[in-house]
Amino acid sequence: MDKIRRIRKFHKFYRFGQKMEKQFGWAIRFWKWLLPKLSFLGFLNPNKYIKRLDWYIIKKFIGTYFFSILLIISISIVFDVNENLAKFAQYHAPLKAIVFDYYANFVPYFANLFSALFVFIAVIFFTSKMAGNSEVIAILAAGVSFKRLMRPYMLSCIFISLLSFFLSAYIIPHGNVVRQNFESLYKNSKRNTSADNVQLQVDKGVIAYIQHYDNNTKKGYGFCLDKFEDKKLVSHMTAMEIQYDTISDTKYHWKASNWKIRKLKGLKEHISSGAQKDTTIMMEPTDLVYSKGQQETLTITELRDYISKQKNRGSGNVVQYQVEYHKRIANSFASFILTIIGLSLSARKRKGGMGMYLGLGLALSFGYIMLQTVSATFAIQADAPPLLAAWVPNIIFAVVAWFCYRNAPR
Repeated sequence: MDKIRRIRKFHKFYRFGQKMEKQFGWAIRFWKWLLPKLSFLGFLNPNKYIKRLDWYIIKKFIGTYFFSILLIISISIVFDVNENLAKFAQYHAPLKAIVFDYYANFVPYFANLFSALFVFIAVIFFTSKMAGNSEVIAILAAGVSFKRLMRPYMLSCIFISLLSFFLSAYIIPHGNVVRQNFESLYKNSKRNTSADNVQLQVDKGVIAYIQHYDNNTKKGYGFCLDKFEDKKLVSHMTAMEIQYDTISDTKYHWKASNWKIRKLKGLKEHISSGAQKDTTIMMEPTDLVYSKGQQETLTITELRDYISKQKNRGSGNVVQYQVEYHKRIANSFASFILTIIGLSLSARKRKGGMGMYLGLGLALSFGYIMLQTVSATFAIQADAPPLLAAWVPNIIFAVVAWFCYRNAPR
């Protein structure tokens, strides 16, 4: 009976296979015909370019990079908790807000800020260890050139640079909003929430003026709006108060209270007034009040739009935004430059271990970060070009990288 059952089961599978072959046999035949035709796509196979040696170095690079981030950021959190614990207790900060609003956004912000430092430390650390174990000597002695040895390092840098740019451009700015709001509530970090005597061009030929603006209530007092055509005043609007509509589906919606509009046509004048009026004015609360670090809360798309809008208005308060925009792009290339320097310095086997290299790596990394700060300050305070200020550290360290590469072991 068992043999008959097995024969029946095998017969069912055989019949099922025949049915599938009748229905989908054309697909199998087509695939067998197409597969040889696609042989030219072999260049897309990553294993053709990334060998076992490359995977070995990439795993060490990426692993050491994230390990150094975890180690140093953990130490930073300990020091930060020790410094701010009294303030958290004083302002009764809830534990959930401390963990998820502050430190959950503190970690990616500072990890990305010091990404160049972590890259340099990672390269120095594991490359010095490889050189100490004579692995680099064995690789070079096997006929692998120093240029070929750099390939896995550069591939790792591509991953780190793309990750760093994506975080700084789109993820971290949203976290900075939450973190800065937490600091203003529970760390007594004073933020600029009002502005006096604000005058700006909101559109072509349209000038707005607000005597006092309160960003907490999104309300302005002593408002007037002048429209010009061919350098002639054609409309003058005044309002005791204007309130920004935060629940509107579109931007630039304001509600004016106790308003009056004077329209001028030649020698004629038409006056209209009312208690409440919904109007569209091409300005937002972010255009009226600037607080420290505000540029860090904008994504790269928002930064580009804000810079373009402020330039069209003729505003001079745009340099720090331009520096931040170019710095996010320039920082993404820093890992390539510092990796070349680190590899060139630590690939040679020397007595004394890796202590000297780690010290030199820290000094160069902090020098790079300090140079970034100094160049940004020159752009903001001394009217230096923002693009040049953002790229000066990369240019200087690229020269250092070239010199180190020329003297690297072959």
